[in-house]
Amino acid sequence: MTKLLVLGVLALIIFGPDQLPKIAGQAGRALRDLRRIAEGAKADLQEGLGPEFRDFDINDLHPKNFVRKHLWEEFDVNGGNGTTRLPKAEGAVLLAPGESPPYDPEAT
Repeated sequence: MTKLLVLGVLALIIFGPDQLPKIAGQAGRALRDLRRIAEGAKADLQEGLGPEFRDFDINDLHPKNFVRKHLWEEFDVNGGNGTTRLPKAEGAVLLAPGESPPYDPEAT
C-alpha cells in the first residue's frame, strides 16, 4: 500500500495535478486494449486447436499452475484443520507428526 502511495505522489509531482487525470485515462485505455488483444489471441489459439482441445485451459501452461496441477496433490495432514499440499509420489506413505522417515543404509 505504501508503494502505491509513493508512486501516486511521484506521479503527482512529475506530471502535475492538471495532467495526471489525462495520463491515468490513457493508461486505463491502453490496459483495456492490451487485455482485449490478449483475449483475442487466446480465442484464436483455442479456435485453431480444434474441438479435441475444447476443454483445454491456456492458464495451465503457466509454469506455476502446471507444477501445482501435475506435481502436487492435496492431503489432509492437519487432522481436519485444512489441507497441506504435498508432492505426489508412487507408493508414498504419509508419516505421522513427529515420526522420522525410514533409514535405508544402502541409499546413503
